[in-house]
Amino acid sequence: MQNEFRARLRGGEKLLGTIVTLSSPAAAEILADAGFDWLFVDGEHGPLETGDIMGILQAVGDEAACIVRVPAADETPIKRVLDLGADGIIAPLVNTAEQAEYVVRSARYSPAGSRGVGLGRAHGYGMRFKEYIDSANELVTVVVQAEHAQAVENIESIVKVEGIDAVLIGPYDLSASMGKMGQVDDPAVIEAIDHVTDTCLAAGIPLGYFGVNAEAVRPFADRGYTLLVAGTDTLFLGSAAEATLSALR
Repeated sequence: MQNEFRARLRGGEKLLGTIVTLSSPAAAEILADAGFDWLFVDGEHGPLETGDIMGILQAVGDEAACIVRVPAADETPIKRVLDLGADGIIAPLVNTAEQAEYVVRSARYSPAGSRGVGLGRAHGYGMRFKEYIDSANELVTVVVQAEHAQAVENIESIVKVEGIDAVLIGPYDLSASMGKMGQVDDPAVIEAIDHVTDTCLAAGIPLGYFGVNAEAVRPFADRGYTLLVAGTDTLFLGSAAEATLSALR
């Protein structure tokens, strides 16, 4: 576990990441070796299953923090990826404070939460059980996604939930929920994002944002966003391949 990641996030450090979608440990290892602070391992969209995520975590090791987006803001996938040794979770479609509280409880051991106790890779397969459970509540990062119009409406109560380490905006799903699919530059979508931004900054909650490239993310970094995600493994592969082929031609 990247022991310092949660502290760095809560301390306001700018953390640069990218999305892992391919079920290839080698691809994730290459991205970690490139120097990213963290990898957004996407268990919601795409083909990644539990075994794939475990292979990615093993390959990356301590080179970069691995924060796994679970397929749903539900107890079972949360505890499953944490038991694999993920440094934290990203919970999608968190639209209310009650949902946010449930996510936090699911990621924390008693008495702070209700995370189930088992033996897994995170616990050294039982060999470091006590060491892990004694420190997990302080080390595991919990990120919730604001990616629906309902989340925007409820953001003032969501940011008051103790234990949330960051709010990550999902601009494309947000635009879709507002009937403006993919129109992330629409004035209404921008206004919604601005409302979440202002509310989180006022509450001292770190903000995250995904963009397809650095240029898309940079304006949000300039506004104080610190959990930054640019590009995906497939985009890197495809764009580099196209550029090389074009140069050859």
